[in-house]
Amino acid sequence: MTTVVLKRTGQKMPLVGFGLWKVTKSTCADTVYNAIKAGYRLFDGAGDYGNEKEAGEGVRRAISDGLVRREDLFITSKLWNTFHAHDHVKTISKMQLGLWGIDYFDLFLVHFPIALQYVDPSHRYPPEWFGDDGKVHLQNIPMSETWGAMEELVDEGLATNIGLSNCQGSLIIDVLRYAKYEPQVLQVELHPYLTQEALVQLCKTLGIAVTAYSSFGPQSYLELGMGKDSASLLEHNAVGSIASAHSKTPAQVLLRWATQRGIAVIPKSNNHGRLVANLECDSFDLTDSEIARVSALNINYRLNDPVAIDPRMAIFA
Repeated sequence: MTTVVLKRTGQKMPLVGFGLWKVTKSTCADTVYNAIKAGYRLFDGAGDYGNEKEAGEGVRRAISDGLVRREDLFITSKLWNTFHAHDHVKTISKMQLGLWGIDYFDLFLVHFPIALQYVDPSHRYPPEWFGDDGKVHLQNIPMSETWGAMEELVDEGLATNIGLSNCQGSLIIDVLRYAKYEPQVLQVELHPYLTQEALVQLCKTLGIAVTAYSSFGPQSYLELGMGKDSASLLEHNAVGSIASAHSKTPAQVLLRWATQRGIAVIPKSNNHGRLVANLECDSFDLTDSEIARVSALNINYRLNDPVAIDPRMAIFA
């Protein structure tokens, strides 16, 4: 299994994609182009990453050179918190499509279930978490309003699939109460230190595909000055011994632990060798006992939590 079939549209989403978070602007176009050349077909971006234009340049170059067609690619982007109001969703999505240089997103996600005060893109883009005064400014916009606007993107062909990110079960269930188009994908932080088993099971029951980000746990956050208080998963004895048994890398084991259970992953690497190795993580199978051994590392260790920015954003409380 190299894809997951999305429930409403039947579209096949690759289980292994390339994440664009923290890919620098100066190298992003070349990184995307080389990733396509290596075989990647899913690219996971977001307005907040600040590299949509450059990612789009890599895509356009690959299409121009005949490496792929647009329909061969699965491009994901996300709605940032300052654009949750109905009238802003369509406007910003069209702007993001323009930056990418494409006509539609295969998947468009609500990045966080947090609404912040609107920031005009001409003033600052990406707007990030803070206002001009360095403070967080929340906005009272219900998810029902945002989700209704997301559904309009589907109706107008701007997004083939829509979904949620960084949401827990109660909010997912609430969205299902009024959704015309159910969320097709949930993207969440998920790794052996944060297995989220109940959430994964809920999504499986509801027919919502799950994409894991930060598959390598603390490793993804070291350059941000975070994650130093926990042992590296890439250097963990349990992961290392399993990797040795299969003649694979620890990174491949961590990715396979997810994909073998139907959970999509979006690792990023600026190293071409690791980039290729990550894509080949589906070339072997872990035993049930090995999967259980990796899952047993869970300590509910969440790294990406907005509560660290402002206590009013404790969405995982």
